[in-house]
This record gives sequence, structure tokens and C-alpha cells, in this order.
Amino acid sequence: MSAKDNQSLDLYIGKIINNVRKKQGLTIAEISEQSGVSRGMLSKIENGQVSPSLDSLLKISRALGVPISAFFKEFDSEEGGAQLVKAEEALEVVRRGTKVGHTYHLLAYDSGPHKTFEPFLISLDNKSEIFPTFAHEGSVFMYLLEGEMIYRHGKQTYHMKPGDSLTYNAQISHGPEELLQVPIKFLNIIYYNQSAPE
Repeated sequence: MSAKDNQSLDLYIGKIINNVRKKQGLTIAEISEQSGVSRGMLSKIENGQVSPSLDSLLKISRALGVPISAFFKEFDSEEGGAQLVKAEEALEVVRRGTKVGHTYHLLAYDSGPHKTFEPFLISLDNKSEIFPTFAHEGSVFMYLLEGEMIYRHGKQTYHMKPGDSLTYNAQISHGPEELLQVPIKFLNIIYYNQSAPE
């Protein structure tokens, strides 16, 4: 690969990382803390100023919840098939709720710079925890698998039991209001670039 190709690849990788990070509403500082890659190095990587090592890319990919191949796939694309993520391979990733007791497992890796959806398995275990509300891009389909809770969306609250589902506009503040029975596990699918539910 020529020096020009190397520079082009560095710029491409940097753009992918920057786009994925911003789409998830995460800061360079948060990715740095989760990955162990310094803020300065992350900034240089995102701006295509350095050729990142495979070790650094692996750490960043884990923090972002995408496979390392996502940083290269569209650059030199190849035919793909269905994506199987085994139960033991679901990546635990950092998100806004990580600091307050949410555990996020990403169930599929939408490669490329523009995510269309993100499916998460979210676990809540601390009944006494007080959770903040969240607001972010997209629409959400939520399906309660285990436990019982009161969930808030805007000014409304919803009493949810296993088998219940909730669909909502994620730009309106939302989050657990009260954990009635733990552990709580629910499937959360965030859809991007779609009109919000009425």
C-alpha cells in the first residue's frame, strides 16, 4: 500500500470513529476512559493525523461497541452475509447510563459510519439506585424481559411487567422511575433516521 493509500485509510478510520462516537453521544474523554487510549491520541486518530496501532483500534472498537472490522469494511468492502452474535460474544459497552448502574450489551454491530439501529440488552440490578432521565436521537422500541418497573417518558409513567413493550421518541426525556422488582432486563432497540412515533 502506498503512502497516499495509508493516509487515505487513516483519514477514513478517523472519520468512522468520529461518526460512531458522536452518533452515540459520547465524548473523547469517555472513550479514552473506557479504552485506555489517551485523549490526545484519540483526537489525532479521529483527525487522521496518525496511523493507529491495531491494539489501539481494538481498544477503541470495544469501547464503541463495534467490531474492529467496521473501521475498514467500507474502505475495501467485501460481500457479507447475516451477522451472528453468540450469547457470550455480546459486547458490554459504555453508554450514558453506565455510570448509574445500567449494564449495556450490544447485540448487533451496524458497521459503517451511519448506524440505522442499535439493539441493546440492558440490565438493572440495584433497586435503591436513583436514575437520571435520558434524551437522545432516534426512536426506541423497548421490551421488558424480566423484573418490574415504572418507566417515565416525558410527563407520563408506565407500569411495566415482563412481556410489556413501549415505543417512544427518544428525544423526549425518559428513563426508569422506580425499580419494583430486580433484576430487570429489557431489550432496547434504538432506530435512527426515522420519524418519531406520534
